[in-house]
Amino acid sequence: MQGTLLLSFVFGIMIPFGLEGKAETNPSVAILPFFVERVEDPGRGVVCPVCKRIYRSGEISPGAPNTLTRLLYEKMETQGTFEVIPFEKVEEVLFRLGKRRFEEKPALSSVEVGKGLGADFVWIGYLFRFEERIGSSLGVERPASVSFDLHLLRMRDEKMVWLGKFDETQRPLSENLLKMGSFLRRKGSWLKAAELASVGMDETLKKLPGIKELEEKP
Repeated sequence: MQGTLLLSFVFGIMIPFGLEGKAETNPSVAILPFFVERVEDPGRGVVCPVCKRIYRSGEISPGAPNTLTRLLYEKMETQGTFEVIPFEKVEEVLFRLGKRRFEEKPALSSVEVGKGLGADFVWIGYLFRFEERIGSSLGVERPASVSFDLHLLRMRDEKMVWLGKFDETQRPLSENLLKMGSFLRRKGSWLKAAELASVGMDETLKKLPGIKELEEKP
């Protein structure tokens, strides 16, 4: 009967398929490791090499770029919007291109990686500040402070179709009662830098448009 589900057995494995054609798959995305943009004078701010926005720079704790990269992978996998390309494959292409190429032409190099992997989209992020709190969850001498941005590039036409950013130093509720919701999302306590980065990435990715809008954006 036309349109009914047919079942084929190959070597004992049941494979479903239909006469209507196979279901569409999610677009694929390659996630590049977070890059760090430093300046000699943090007081002057730092310019993102991709979008040219200015951010306040600061200390970057050891391992912070890896932490941000891992968080983005976890959140993209959980979100399920994209088919995430394994990082091992991304690393292979990155190794062939070389780090210096990214330092000179980050956007163009990101496109080369994406096309080399056959990806539909590429995430490229920059980390500007990742300062660990000094103190405990109950009280601090210095609060955690994190600043990063995220760019989503579409490989079809090599365009940046979305920009997300997070730039925050945690403040006590007493300084701004209007931010009670933000304070509660931060567990009502002083967070570590990785925890602040995770909350910030969640808040940033909530603003990401749907696939249809990303694919049709002029």
